[in-house]
Amino acid sequence: MFPFVTSSLCYYLPMSLDPEFAAALDAHSMEIDEVIALKLQAYAEAMWRWNEQLNLTRHTTWDLFVSRDLRDCLQLAPLLEAGEEVLDLGSGNGVPGIPLAILRPDIEVSLAESVAKRANALGEIIEELGLPVPVYAARGEDLLEDFRFSSVVSRAVGSIAKFCRWIEPHWASVDRLLLIKGPKWVEERGEARHLGSLANLQLRRVATYPLGDDEASEGVILQIWPAGPRGARYN
Repeated sequence: MFPFVTSSLCYYLPMSLDPEFAAALDAHSMEIDEVIALKLQAYAEAMWRWNEQLNLTRHTTWDLFVSRDLRDCLQLAPLLEAGEEVLDLGSGNGVPGIPLAILRPDIEVSLAESVAKRANALGEIIEELGLPVPVYAARGEDLLEDFRFSSVVSRAVGSIAKFCRWIEPHWASVDRLLLIKGPKWVEERGEARHLGSLANLQLRRVATYPLGDDEASEGVILQIWPAGPRGARYN
C-alpha cells in the first residue's frame, strides 16, 4: 500500500478576494467565478505558507501565480472529460493537480509526489482546502502497478523522451499523457524522435497559448497516446 492523505473536508475560504489577486486576474484577462477564485486564493496562500519551510515554488506573487501556474491550469482543464481519473505526476507544489480539482470538481484527481516532505505538505494543503484528492508519496511507476488512470498530467518534470521511456511499460494503466511544455518542446520532440521514444505512439499539440506578454514565447499542452486501435478514441 502507498501512503496517502485524504481530505477531512474542513473547508477554509477567505472572506474576499485579495485585491492584488483580483488585479492580476484582470491584468491577464481571466474571468473566474468568485467562489472558484476564492478557493484558488486559499490554495495559493496555503502553498506560500508551506513555501517558507520547503522549496515548493518560485512563483510567490499573485502576478506570477496567475500568469504561470493558473494560466497553464486553465488551458489544461477543458481538455479533460467529466468523470476522468487523473494523476498529477511529480506534483511538486500541487500544480496542475490542485487547481484542476478546484476548477473541475467533476473529475477525480490524485497527486503523486515521491519526495515525502513535499507529499506531506500537499496533504496538509488539501486537508485545509477540503478537497477530495488523495496524495501518494510514491514514484509514478510504482503507483501504476496498482492503479489505473485515464490521463496522466505533468508539468516541468522531464523531457518528452524521458516521459515516453518511463510510460512505455505502463500503457496498460494509462490512456494518455497530457504534458505542459514551454517553447523548447519542439527540440524535445526532435530528441524523442531521434531516440525512437515516440515509436508506436502519437503526439498532438492540443493547446497553444502565449506565455506572458512575449507573443513569441508560447506554452503548449501535448497529448501522447498509443497508436493503433487502443488509442483510437483520441485520433
